[in-house]
Amino acid sequence: MRPSLSGRITATVLIALLISWMVAVASYYYNTRDSRLESLIEPDALAALIELVETVSSDERALIVQAIDTRGLQVHFQSPRAIGSSTVAPSIVARYEAALKDYQFSIERRPADAVEVRFPAIFLGAINALQFRIRLSDGEVLVVDTRSPLLVSRIGLPIGFGAGMIGSVIALIALLIMHRETRPLKRLAAAADRMDLSGDPIELPQARSSAPEIRSLIDSFDRLQRRLSNLLRARMAMMGGISHDVRTFATRLRLRLEDLPEGPQRERAIADIADMIHLLDDALLSSRAGAGELSEQLVEFDELVVAEVDDRKATGAPIDLVIAPNAEGATVLGDRLALRRIVANLSDNALRYGFVAHLRLEVEGDQVALLVDDEGTGVPENLREVLLEPFVRMESSRSRLTGGAGLGLAVVVSLVGAHRGTLVIGDAPSGGARFAVRLPLFRARSGPDA
Repeated sequence: MRPSLSGRITATVLIALLISWMVAVASYYYNTRDSRLESLIEPDALAALIELVETVSSDERALIVQAIDTRGLQVHFQSPRAIGSSTVAPSIVARYEAALKDYQFSIERRPADAVEVRFPAIFLGAINALQFRIRLSDGEVLVVDTRSPLLVSRIGLPIGFGAGMIGSVIALIALLIMHRETRPLKRLAAAADRMDLSGDPIELPQARSSAPEIRSLIDSFDRLQRRLSNLLRARMAMMGGISHDVRTFATRLRLRLEDLPEGPQRERAIADIADMIHLLDDALLSSRAGAGELSEQLVEFDELVVAEVDDRKATGAPIDLVIAPNAEGATVLGDRLALRRIVANLSDNALRYGFVAHLRLEVEGDQVALLVDDEGTGVPENLREVLLEPFVRMESSRSRLTGGAGLGLAVVVSLVGAHRGTLVIGDAPSGGARFAVRLPLFRARSGPDA
């Protein structure tokens, strides 16, 4: 499972807190290193040990050594020799001076090779013990080695602490670098969501300081979107050219039918050619929308809807229109022919499958909404998305008597999308289907920049 941005930020904060905690622990150990060494053996206990050794014979001293020899306290004797100077902090020496005032002594840190080290000594080698050298009254030197259970380095930090600190810092740096390197990929994903192949190629994020692989991926993605955009434009242009030419031939054929005698055959041929021309007009409009070639002009959408409704009323179609007061004079920026086709296809669809068409025009915020209701059986919720696909109909036949080819709603979806609008299928209050189209409402800007 790949960590999200919030997960990476959380990990960064946790590692930063871990490093801060380790720094605090290091500071504590460093500042208390001398006091820990002082607590290895109390001055009174050391004085009592010396007094005991002084009062027994040489043979009995061996028994004392055997009795008190532990991992934390070891005692042995050396032949008379010079005692060097102390190498520990003066505060440690001063703590033992009162108890050992009658003896010559020195206190040294035990050398690293005399200490058992089981972990890597990252910071200056391991040291966790003191060595006391006391000259006895008979000249022999009593050597007392003390050791703390905690293995520390020469600067007072636990052995392995340096490795943990270095590892945490490296982890934090690696996490920050990973976050920095993945930021262009997140911006690339956001740019891909904004991509519209029917428009101009969008600008992709710049990643000049990123890894070569990231820069290569972004460049490849840019070339891909340009090739796809050019391919789509060429395809839509070809479809538009073919539709235009076929429409021309269909129009010529329609004119030749005028020479045929009146009768059912002539009427059916004229209806077939009209349907074919209507289908070609839809294909031509869709190809223009897909290629981003729709014109843009200010269209009074309420007047356009009224004109389409009046045309159908003139033929006796059961259609009506209600315009909300806030929708009077509603203006849309778009292609007039495409907007007429949206209204026409939805109205004809309601009349064909829902028997009647109830249209309502209103303004919702910064959008104008066209609601088309019918009194049919409605559209099941599980078929609403599928019904907007090309060549999909709820009625399975392809007969002209039961409906068209299933392109009307697909064309509406294409044209509405080209106008940055939405089409939603719902339930009408009458029990039939409701097709709701919402388009951006044009509002003139006010102010000095208008």
